[in-house]
Amino acid sequence: MKLNELRDNPGATKARKRVGRGIGSGTGKTGGRGVKGQKSRSGVAIKGFEGGQMPLHMRLPKRGFNNIFRPDYNIIAVGKLQAAVDAGRVDPSQPVTAESLAATGILRRAKDGVRILADGELNTALNLKVAGISKAAREIVEKAGGSVEVLAPKKVETAAE
Repeated sequence: MKLNELRDNPGATKARKRVGRGIGSGTGKTGGRGVKGQKSRSGVAIKGFEGGQMPLHMRLPKRGFNNIFRPDYNIIAVGKLQAAVDAGRVDPSQPVTAESLAATGILRRAKDGVRILADGELNTALNLKVAGISKAAREIVEKAGGSVEVLAPKKVETAAE
């Protein structure tokens, strides 16, 4: 094979559709957009538009409050910690933190900390340094001979400071 014999596989590239190039092209006149009206023009985005009537999303009452500064915790069960210890992914001699769990791949990323919930059993003494823990989970950890340290919440930096 020589350089001048190199070719793409048949059908690997497709010519772009040239719109509005006469009746014979098949995409002439309306250019595949149907006929007339606002949607036949370019730059039209009318998702919630109801022809001038007040749209449904504006007619319905607004409820509640969405706090954008609310901390986002990783939630992990006690049973999942025990499974990670059994698999050798968590070292019981080292403190268990959000960063260490993210480094071992148990969590995808350490968000604003870890909150431990009491789902499952624990029979290994673990030293937990977490953002939060349920009362039942704390009892399970301490019954297994471990310790729990609840870390202070991270302070949110706002633009006003």
